[in-house]
Amino acid sequence: MEWHLITDAPLSLEWSNQQMVDLEVAGKKVTLAKWMDGYYAFSQKCPHASGRMSAGYINPLGQVVCPLHRYAFDMKNGRNTTGEGYFLKTYPVEERPEGIFIGFKSNSFF
Repeated sequence: MEWHLITDAPLSLEWSNQQMVDLEVAGKKVTLAKWMDGYYAFSQKCPHASGRMSAGYINPLGQVVCPLHRYAFDMKNGRNTTGEGYFLKTYPVEERPEGIFIGFKSNSFF
């Protein structure tokens, strides 16, 4: 796993009213979401019709909801919770004293 610093100052990010922000980290376009006391990262686009996930919202169950067709996804594992069978790509996030980090699988074969 390769870890990349997203920010050392979370309050400096331009959070939407829905507590999400679009970012590009190591060439990947991701959405970072803040819900309860945690941070979650996932693909910027819905796997169904490419809706921009940060334009959606986080429901009371902690699921991110796509703005186009209201498909909901678990932010922890990407599972589609409304039954359509899609999976949203998710990434591990760690909050450390130095800041917030996102993990990407290493492309190394060793």
